[in-house]
Amino acid sequence: MRIGNGYDIHHLVAGRPPKLGGATIPCDKGLHGHSDGDVLCHAISDALLGASALGDIGMHFPPRDHRYLNADSLELLKQVMEKLRKKRYKVVNVDSIVICEQPKLTPHFAVMRTNLSKAMGIELDQVSVKAKTSEGIGELGRGDAMAAYAVALIDLA
Repeated sequence: MRIGNGYDIHHLVAGRPPKLGGATIPCDKGLHGHSDGDVLCHAISDALLGASALGDIGMHFPPRDHRYLNADSLELLKQVMEKLRKKRYKVVNVDSIVICEQPKLTPHFAVMRTNLSKAMGIELDQVSVKAKTSEGIGELGRGDAMAAYAVALIDLA
């Protein structure tokens, strides 16, 4: 078994609703990024890539590469899974946490978990999504950014 950690953070900008775990969340501010800015998918992708010693998301989907401009991060996660399958790895489980002040994410967890489990080709009970605030501290606490952490456990298929 192998374990990997992932992290991502993006600034929030007006006029673009955030996409998290492939779910569009109603909010007046969204995630700025070269792709769709989905910090949750990015953190999970990094955790999976790290667990399999395949580098990080920036190596595989460089932010300066125009092919990934406004890319759907769920599709990028599917490509990460293909890389793991080629190395004969399977996902045991993924645990993740999104840090933001607003919006409240609990009502969207079911959709996020469903999207993520489908993209990774695993069961729903192998995917955990949680949310926390930053208690008003720093860039995250002011509502200027959103971040996500993830940990993934993989094993040989």
